[in-house]
Amino acid sequence: MRVAIVYDSRTGTTRAAAEEMARMAVESGHESTAVAVAEASPGDVSASDAVCIGSWTEGWFFFLQHATQATMEFIDALDLDETPAAVFCTYKTSPGTMLDKMSGALEARGARVTGSFRSRGSQAPDGYGAWLGSLEQA
Repeated sequence: MRVAIVYDSRTGTTRAAAEEMARMAVESGHESTAVAVAEASPGDVSASDAVCIGSWTEGWFFFLQHATQATMEFIDALDLDETPAAVFCTYKTSPGTMLDKMSGALEARGARVTGSFRSRGSQAPDGYGAWLGSLEQA
């Protein structure tokens, strides 16, 4: 199964989490790479068997948290047909409702969002491994 992991990272924290997520996917028997939003092809991602999109959290401490504009524009360029998908973010204080907004945007593009994860650091978020396992059962 091809698992596309796309991320937007400002300081490298989200990139490191995405790269660890790609390693975990490969170790689980999937084909996967982590690609920055600026370098990813919406067509290639749309053709994947599963999609995981991540962003660092923009906003003011506890207010107005959101995914980056580049992340949301990338999601808007996807054409997904019931593709299993997940969203993730890295954050310092609070991610607010950004994961819900990212999920809603993916669902509007046809995805079936089955995972939502957040990480305070550069490690793969809790629950991601279980999400990978759920793909094998789909």
